[in-house]
Amino acid sequence: MIKLRFLGEANFISNYEIKVDDCKITAKQIFINVGARAIIPKEYLRVDYLTNVDILQLTKLPEHLIIIGGSYIGLEFGQMFKRFGSKVTIIESGDRLISKEDENVSKAIAEILQEEQIAIEFNAKEVSVSQNDKLISVKINETNKEISGTHLLLAVGRLPNTDTLNLKNTSIICDEKGYITVDDYCKTNVEGVFAIGDCNGKGAFTHTSYNDFQIVEDYVLGAKKRKISDRIITYGLFIDPPLGRVGMTKGEAKEKGFSVLIGHRSMDKIGRAKEKGETKGFMEAVIDAETNQFLGACVLGVGGDEIISGITNLIYAKQPYTVLRDAIHLHPTVSELIPTMLENLKSITKE
Repeated sequence: MIKLRFLGEANFISNYEIKVDDCKITAKQIFINVGARAIIPKEYLRVDYLTNVDILQLTKLPEHLIIIGGSYIGLEFGQMFKRFGSKVTIIESGDRLISKEDENVSKAIAEILQEEQIAIEFNAKEVSVSQNDKLISVKINETNKEISGTHLLLAVGRLPNTDTLNLKNTSIICDEKGYITVDDYCKTNVEGVFAIGDCNGKGAFTHTSYNDFQIVEDYVLGAKKRKISDRIITYGLFIDPPLGRVGMTKGEAKEKGFSVLIGHRSMDKIGRAKEKGETKGFMEAVIDAETNQFLGACVLGVGGDEIISGITNLIYAKQPYTVLRDAIHLHPTVSELIPTMLENLKSITKE
């Protein structure tokens, strides 16, 4: 097999033809994996701004970093630069941080950040920006509250890089946000053309992108048994302490009509967490009352990004929560309190 590498920006000429600079490549199978980039709202084009890429190129510490967006990227960079020594202000359009999570998770994370003197402005529905010399000013809502900083980080979402591909020259279908439409096997509507990673809208994480590759590899070379719909979403928020999340939140489970049982355990009740002096956060399980299986779980606290994998594995195994509850866990660890969390489950309606 001859392997060739072309360095350059690829554009589609037709369904099976791609142009890279002056080279035209024809293939019966094409795998699109162009990723995504930060969304830049047009109102911010008039000022100097940073994205998640640009901020990593800084050689001087920001005196005051203003972050637009109170979700995963914004929170991670916010705590990072606060600990480096910058003053940090996070501006969020909603009434809480990381709105995909349950309210108690959002509240706990806000408290963790605020304890580190990170300022958070909520309900910033209308934002206007201006720049005077090296200072960037952000006005919030009609109250005209103004915040001035030396640097501005935009963390308001991601945009697939499909607009660079000239897909208008093909029959490949995208949705209204620019994500390439795929089936359970990452196949587009054009036979032999696959889309994997961030550009297909089925996951925005390194681990989901790699799972896309596994699905495609199995489809092309294997038994065609792996599917996107079999994937259980798990992810983390990598602040300190971290959040590990798998499956549904309480709100999602309730919206989907499940009869839900909740297990909850505060980190300050866990011996290992107290010994380490890291007692912020909690662990929480969402259980289907009819099947006794996990619908989801979160661990906000020391080791949460590692601990969550044990619950992820149990969900994939389709085993009841009692398997974890009745198992013997290594002492002294944080995860040994998972059985305790699962001993006295409460109905979500009684929380």
